[in-house]
Amino acid sequence: MQYDIAAIIRGYAQGYFLMADERDRLSWYGSQERTLIPLDERFRYPKSLQRVLNQERFTVAVNRDFPSVVAGCANREITWISPELQKIYWLLYQAGYAYSFETWQGDELAGGILGIVIGGAFIGESMFYRIPDGSKVAMVKLIERLRQRQFVLFDAQMMNPHLERFGAYLIEDKEYNTLLKQALQSPCSLI
Repeated sequence: MQYDIAAIIRGYAQGYFLMADERDRLSWYGSQERTLIPLDERFRYPKSLQRVLNQERFTVAVNRDFPSVVAGCANREITWISPELQKIYWLLYQAGYAYSFETWQGDELAGGILGIVIGGAFIGESMFYRIPDGSKVAMVKLIERLRQRQFVLFDAQMMNPHLERFGAYLIEDKEYNTLLKQALQSPCSLI
């Protein structure tokens, strides 16, 4: 099956995202509310995580093992990352749009965040961990990177209790689209 990468990027640039349903049918989704991870002082994390960060047990990398991060994100009892969507992520990666932000403990992949970068927007698709705190450290280090690179927004798409612990908040669709348009005008790079 052929995929039109430019059309897929246009979909994300218009505020939609891809998900597979329980029968692995891929569709575009939008939302009246979007979840953002703050890139300012509203970003927070548990004090216990600061101890882990101080121990420097993990190193970070970008795209060191993209396929394993996608596989880790898809490896759940219920997943929206179908085999077809995994192929699309690979094509987006090859085209320079999809990234894996990873934590490593020695030579072992500890966790990671899968996302799509368009201009100054980081659109988080999923995250996972294999070693406790691996994805949490990835989140903190990714926020640091996005700030350094002057990204405008970190779209986490849907709220969950884990993201709330990092200060994630909901915004209305209209405000989201305004921020997204601003982000698309910002030439940012994750690496």
